[in-house]
Amino acid sequence: MEDQLETKNKEIVRRFNAACIAGGDRDAFGELVAPDFVDHTAPPENASADAMAFFIFDLLRVAIPDLAIGIHDLIAEGDRVTTRKTFHGTFSQDLLGVPATKQRIAIDVIDILVMRDGRIVEHWGMNNFGRP
Repeated sequence: MEDQLETKNKEIVRRFNAACIAGGDRDAFGELVAPDFVDHTAPPENASADAMAFFIFDLLRVAIPDLAIGIHDLIAEGDRVTTRKTFHGTFSQDLLGVPATKQRIAIDVIDILVMRDGRIVEHWGMNNFGRP
């Protein structure tokens, strides 16, 4: 049975996806992501909270301005929350060297997050962006 902390952590991750990624709310990002955040998927020079904010707000949301997220699975165990989701939107500007198509895009994503004191402190992720 899921405990209260796991339920709270899932709500934080739901809010992060809706408010920060889909909604572009930078204030919510500051509330939900710890200053000492580490992204284990990113190269070391891009593993910080600042780098994650830059990616979300200055790259991803610019390239896909009508970004929406469908969460298919949201699983919590202890201090970890995993999401399986799809990003949908119009691929309007180039992103990470991939030329914009000006058409609708769907990016499948799996994220594993570590939570501490109501904030996201670590991330591992996989997605199919830019793959044929």
